[in-house]
Amino acid sequence: MPEQALYLKWRPLAFDAMVGQEHIVQTLRNALRSGRIRHAYLFSGPRGTGKTTTARLLAKAINCLDADPDKRPCNVCTACAAVNEGRYLDLIEIDAATHTGVDDVRELRDKIAFAPGEGRYKVYIIDEVHRFSGSAFDALLKTLEEPPNHAIFVLATTELDKVPATIKSRCLLFQFRRFSVQEVADRLQEIAASEGLSGERAALEMIARQGTGSMRDSVSLLDQIVTDPNEPVTVELVQKVLGTASSAAVRALIVAMIAHDAAEGLRVINTAVDTGTDPKQFGQQIVEHLRAILLAQTAGPTLIEGSNEDRQMYAEQAAQISRSSLTRALRVFNDAVNQYRGGWQPQLSLELALLESLHPAADEPAIAPVMARPANTAAPSAPASAQTLSPMPQEEPETPGAPPAIPVSKIAERWEEVLKAMYRYNQTAPEVMRYFRVMKVEGSTVVLGTDQEPYFARINPFPEKKQVVERALADIFKMRLRVQTVFINISEDENPRAPSDDPLLATGSELGATIRTVKKKK
Repeated sequence: MPEQALYLKWRPLAFDAMVGQEHIVQTLRNALRSGRIRHAYLFSGPRGTGKTTTARLLAKAINCLDADPDKRPCNVCTACAAVNEGRYLDLIEIDAATHTGVDDVRELRDKIAFAPGEGRYKVYIIDEVHRFSGSAFDALLKTLEEPPNHAIFVLATTELDKVPATIKSRCLLFQFRRFSVQEVADRLQEIAASEGLSGERAALEMIARQGTGSMRDSVSLLDQIVTDPNEPVTVELVQKVLGTASSAAVRALIVAMIAHDAAEGLRVINTAVDTGTDPKQFGQQIVEHLRAILLAQTAGPTLIEGSNEDRQMYAEQAAQISRSSLTRALRVFNDAVNQYRGGWQPQLSLELALLESLHPAADEPAIAPVMARPANTAAPSAPASAQTLSPMPQEEPETPGAPPAIPVSKIAERWEEVLKAMYRYNQTAPEVMRYFRVMKVEGSTVVLGTDQEPYFARINPFPEKKQVVERALADIFKMRLRVQTVFINISEDENPRAPSDDPLLATGSELGATIRTVKKKK
């Protein structure tokens, strides 16, 4: 005889064994204690949250022969034993997914008139009731309105919105919630200890996260991983069996995204997939990490489930990325996971999501990063951009014609490096500054010009945005340089190219020459 699956073996047999859903368990116990049993219940919630299990416990409790209501179900009397063994004639379970027609409901309605054969009540559990057709719901409605005194209905559904309002109004509704990671991990630890298994807490929490709030799915994953009872359940084993990436790989990818290093990000993705990581699982882990950063950035790290070290890491990363870039990355990676179809290049969707998240649209508004703050502290009054960049010290205005502190050509040669350095302070500034050219350098003032009026308007009136460029220049050239922006009004006699486009012209510009176009005579 095959060994019983863990999720069946460890299905709760009493209300005391239920994990979570305390609000529902307490209400049902109070009803049993007072004798106020309703004729119809509607259990709604995600899969694996205990709807069918609670329905069976309720069926046992109302037919239990124990004299003390607080001890029901007792799992000792003949009624409880019959239910546990699946031979109780007055408990009828119907799968609405395979009995969707009106004829099935009519047959049920004809049989419901007969009195119970063993217990006080006949209990009908209809699972996935939303799969009923419209005619089937109409046939069920009359029975729910005027049921026999000996009949109790328990309807279960994962899609409450598909249940007609007329059915809902005739039932007592209970909504089951997803389990937290800690609740699932505690239950897995209890099962592992009872089964004689050795499991790391971090590995059990990883299984719980993969179960996405479903206790049944999480226990099934544990059953899948435990191939050898003598082998301990470690993080490495869980990653190998489930195809999840290591936390180090996820963190490395996020660090590359924050640094705007596409090459490193692509390397991390391909290395993870080449070592056996499932791309969809990897994408889900990235979305989970980005969501934690978003929570830390908007509401503080207290909402994040994890260790204090993890919360501190999320808070630090939240201070290094702008809100617009973060939400954009979340959207593109979430879409990549939801639309994942595999194929001969399974990592392609993640690679495209990475590149798209690193290159926001040019017209996307510049939003400075929001500094995460510890819980229970007041929000700072200064704007976020002022917190991210300390103000540059004020200096005396440059003397016109002062010798340049650095050649124009040198700045032009390393302009791409300057643009990349800007990402440390603002994610959208580089996309705007690509439309600016180095015109000249007067002393320590770098004059940047553009002939694109919309981009000039987005930079020139805002000193804090020029600070982003100044900081990037200081990072690359190791000297303090100020930035001045000018608008280039291209006319017929002016050369639209920047002096830095040609080495000879750049040298002439450094010497103070004015570059103009000379038209050839016909």
